[in-house]
Amino acid sequence: MTGPGGTSTAVRLIRADVDIPVDTPRVPAREAAQDELSDPMYHEHDPNLLERGLDHFWDWIGDLFAGAAGAAPGGPLGLVVLVLAVVGLVAALWWRLGTPRRAAPNPEALFGSTTRSAADHRTAAAAHAEANRWTEAVQERMRALVRSLEDRAVLDPRPGRTADEAAAEAGRLMSAHADRLRAAARAFDDVTYGGRTADAAAYRTLCALDLDIEAAKPLLTTDTAPGAAG
Repeated sequence: MTGPGGTSTAVRLIRADVDIPVDTPRVPAREAAQDELSDPMYHEHDPNLLERGLDHFWDWIGDLFAGAAGAAPGGPLGLVVLVLAVVGLVAALWWRLGTPRRAAPNPEALFGSTTRSAADHRTAAAAHAEANRWTEAVQERMRALVRSLEDRAVLDPRPGRTADEAAAEAGRLMSAHADRLRAAARAFDDVTYGGRTADAAAYRTLCALDLDIEAAKPLLTTDTAPGAAG
């Protein structure tokens, strides 16, 4: 069409074929996008709650060490040396003091509620040693030693006697073995109340002392004639 009206009609037809963008309001557009993104298909590979928590935790640890490394003399290397020194100190204290205990056991329970002979305690000690239970073996051999002293009337049978008391009393009557008796009592206390563990050497030392005490002749009283000490 070429007339005045034809030109206008052509222009309108051309404009009708052009895609005119739709101007959607902001709020409805945002809501439409949120609805679309809420589809589970968009979140199949998202980390779960535990993974997100671990990510935050390790980020926090990284930030903590980064800050500590910046403050420590020598930077990261100085921080590593400092951490190793602290770990070494804790290990040394743990070895020296033993495993912490919530409450100290009653130190008067040397023999327990059941009365057993020295031979019974030695048999029990040997059985523990055979099974490499050195702590129990040391405990039973110390009880055998003290029970043997009571059976021989070197010590009067007294409920509640501790290993330290027995060693001190026996040491006064057997001065040649006083130091070894005190050492045996300390070993018993360490494994019974201090959380330490015994070994084969400690058990053999106590066995040798038990045999020597068994063969020794005590000085029963200060009024006894000379030659009674062993």
